[in-house]
Amino acid sequence: MAAISSSLTGQEDRIDFLKIFFLSIFVAMKVGVAQTRPVTADIARNIQQHKTLIARAVSSGIDIFIFPELSLTGYEPTLAQTLAIDPEDKRLDVFQQISDTHRLIIGAGIPTRHGDAICISMALFQPGKPRQLYSKKYLHADEEPFFVSGQHGPNRVGKEIALAICYEISIPQHAEEAFSDGASIYIASVAKFMHGIDKALARLAEIGSSYSMTVLMSNSVGQADGYECAGKSSIWNNKGGLLGQLDGYREGVLIFDTDTEEVIEIY
Repeated sequence: MAAISSSLTGQEDRIDFLKIFFLSIFVAMKVGVAQTRPVTADIARNIQQHKTLIARAVSSGIDIFIFPELSLTGYEPTLAQTLAIDPEDKRLDVFQQISDTHRLIIGAGIPTRHGDAICISMALFQPGKPRQLYSKKYLHADEEPFFVSGQHGPNRVGKEIALAICYEISIPQHAEEAFSDGASIYIASVAKFMHGIDKALARLAEIGSSYSMTVLMSNSVGQADGYECAGKSSIWNNKGGLLGQLDGYREGVLIFDTDTEEVIEIY
């Protein structure tokens, strides 16, 4: 028992040290998440919807804006084979143009084709940089018949921001690695239904308090895969306290200013 106690104490000391170190090098920014109502299988209409929400966010001087899981197609695993696109699809070029114009980082959810396999991915558009891709590494068992685990790109935006796609928030190693690698902000892009939203909200608050990370969640509303998406896109401070939350039925924008800790809600 003494050995176990000593080991736990050492781990806690290490976490406390890392918290102090990473907070000391934190860079102020405005980070935000979108809450969307995807039109199933209609990429063109969803792109227009994304542009509308981006325009609302830009008016508040946002620096990074993340959309829900598979936001450009809707979360429809059974349609993935039909909806999957090439990561360099020209239809997505508009997001790079917006990124360059407004000096804004954008993350949009898409199913991507890699040979015969399909991944749940987030396309990242950064000012003046090539398009990047992060593909979901940890899949829920229900997703495995339709998707493969992603090995494409890091889940980081700079040093401070770590990205997670839905089920990954349930894997302790995912948040632990994000914190150990220096992340002070953890953004989860999800497709959470009514029956799973409370568990997800509790887990994300726990991640915030356990690792002193500011946590954001981007969720959808409306129908997806035969269920109702629960919305409630949220922001927690680095103590796990809820700072802001959108409702469960409207599209909107939620922004957090890391300098002033102001929360902006836009519908």
